[in-house]
Amino acid sequence: MSQFFRELLTNAEKSLNNMFVRTYGLMYVKNAELFEGFFKDLRTYYNQGSSAINLDDMLTEFWTELLERMFRLVNVQYDFNDSYMECVSRHMEQLKPFGDVPRKLRLQLTRSFIAVRTFTKGLALMPEVVGKVSTVSASPNCVRAATKMLYCPYCTGQVALKPCKNYCLNVMRGCLANQADLDTEWNNFLDAMLGLAERLEGPFNFESVMDPIDVKISDAIMNMQENSMTVSQKVFQGCGQPKFNMSPRTRRSPKDSGFPGRFRPYSPDARPTTAAGTTLDRLLTDVKKKLKHAKKFWSTLPDTVCAGERITAGDECWNGTAKSRYESIVMGSGLANQVSNPDVEVDITKPDMVIRRQIAVLKEMTSWLKAAYTGTDISFNEDAGSGEESGSGCDSPPCDSDGDIYFSTPTPVIRRVIKVNDETQSSSGTRLASCSLALTAAALLLNLQTR
Repeated sequence: MSQFFRELLTNAEKSLNNMFVRTYGLMYVKNAELFEGFFKDLRTYYNQGSSAINLDDMLTEFWTELLERMFRLVNVQYDFNDSYMECVSRHMEQLKPFGDVPRKLRLQLTRSFIAVRTFTKGLALMPEVVGKVSTVSASPNCVRAATKMLYCPYCTGQVALKPCKNYCLNVMRGCLANQADLDTEWNNFLDAMLGLAERLEGPFNFESVMDPIDVKISDAIMNMQENSMTVSQKVFQGCGQPKFNMSPRTRRSPKDSGFPGRFRPYSPDARPTTAAGTTLDRLLTDVKKKLKHAKKFWSTLPDTVCAGERITAGDECWNGTAKSRYESIVMGSGLANQVSNPDVEVDITKPDMVIRRQIAVLKEMTSWLKAAYTGTDISFNEDAGSGEESGSGCDSPPCDSDGDIYFSTPTPVIRRVIKVNDETQSSSGTRLASCSLALTAAALLLNLQTR
């Protein structure tokens, strides 16, 4: 999506250049660097934010410079020094030579740029958080519980026996307790993203601002040209009567100066197609659907794993000790609910620091999104990552960061048992397939990728 916004900027600049060349001819060509600088600053602001460009100051400078150049052109018979032009600039707010266009455009550009920058930042944060969380290792207690759940039936010769659903849920909720604690801030973050997406579809629509920006600037120039006599008289009253320019080179009428007496109208039908044939509305519809689908992702990970052919829903299942019904109560999600987990010993006093860091990152991003919702710019560190290295405290050899959390174990004997019989592999292969958090997270990442 970030590339889409950059393409809109590029196409808006091309459209303005094509339109102004046809409309204003040589006058525009001689002053094209002013508009090139305008779009260059917009791109810098989009990429780096207010730390690199103050958008208000940039827009003020653009309109001031445009006024000075146009004022000289409509009064080519006069000679203006720098101090006189400074006086002209000081009267800009009173004169309003460009009508209400600068004020409206300032509001539209500020709100839409803040919204798209923050929204794309939010989209980029999601795979970063998922990637960081996927590096968290399973604890030794988790590995032991998973091994017992998955492989102990093999010891009794019941190779096709699958875990009871509630038994699987208790094991997985114990193993993924820290991850489940992400859910609250994750959902708050997604709600803020969805709220900002609504703004981008409505009053903060970046495409509706950038697509006709050439027409808006042209309207401002037309307003200045049509009211040039009135504007000039007011300037002369406030800044003094200028001296006539006696130079033969400039002793010409405005018509001879290359500045057209009347601008030719521009046909909107000639506007180019923008952004590779797609629209912001279509992109946002697709992204919103994926954001809604990602709600409660972390708290439902155990349910996602303990489903389908991996478990048995009835009573004829492995309950941790025998082929029978699982009688224990299913624990809730999150670290605090694991204090009485019958199948996984979880130390609720030692939360994983990587995940706590991601909770803080999500909370901070949510505050930026809420500020952008109101059109407020909050500067953020463009180089900031989503967290530090893992602080899970797992320093035991069984904690294999590359292992399968559903569940691998470093014991090679178990893996050899799995491959003893091809017939048993077909019945239990789904259960032994790779269902690691890393792969689950990767699936989310792919699912959330936008065009």
